[in-house]
Order: sequence, then structure tokens, then C-alpha cells
Amino acid sequence: MKEINLRDYYPFYTQDAIVEVPDEVADLLREYKLSEAAHFLRTYRHKAYFSLDYDKNVEHDALVIVLAPEDILVQEEEHARLYRAIALLPEKQRNRICSHYLLGMSLSEIAKSEHSAVSSVHEGIQRGLRRLKKILEEI
Repeated sequence: MKEINLRDYYPFYTQDAIVEVPDEVADLLREYKLSEAAHFLRTYRHKAYFSLDYDKNVEHDALVIVLAPEDILVQEEEHARLYRAIALLPEKQRNRICSHYLLGMSLSEIAKSEHSAVSSVHEGIQRGLRRLKKILEEI
């Protein structure tokens, strides 16, 4: 049995209230307190002060993005333009850029799959991005 101060766990206690609880309960309360402190620290570090529970429509508005028809058309045209530009790249640069940016592969994973050095993969991606920029400016 352990003794705990309820004032440490419950904010509405204004005076010390020492009670004796089983070890399991004391460990659970301590674990809860550590979890709360970790959550507070994560919230502070990532500046995540806002909750989706703020209003009944916040979550719906965050999940459902309604675009106007002209925005959808512009977005589709931009995607088509980008895909045409990517198609004009050399095959090796195209594969490296797609693997890294679209599939989320790391440079070391791409290098391992191609049996090449990480630095050559990095340089290939950089050259491909520069060439892609020139192509997009021309289109």
C-alpha cells in the first residue's frame, strides 16, 4: 500500500488529502500523470493548441474541402501539365523523382534498389528537378 496526496492528482483539492491506496492504483495514477505531462509537452512543442471539438462543424470543415468548379479545373490542368513535364524527363531522373517524392522512398532506399551511390541519386534528383523547372517554364 502506498500513500498519495490527492491534491497532486485532482485540481479541485485545495488542501492536502493523504490517502492510502493499493500499489496498482498508485502506479496507474503515476502513469496517468506522466502521460498528461508528455501530452502537454507535445502540444507545447508542436503548437497544437486547437481542438476539433471547438465547434460541431470544425471537424467536418477540416475533412471536407469543397472546391469551386473553376478551382477543380485549374487543379486538373496543373496536374496534367506536371505529368506531361515529368514524362519529358529522362527515364532515370523520372524514376528517381517519382520514387522519392511520390512514393516517399528515401535516397538510400533508391540507391539500394538501383545499386548506386546515394550521392549519385541525390545529384540525379537535383538535375531532374532543375530540368523539370525549365520544362514547366517552357510549357
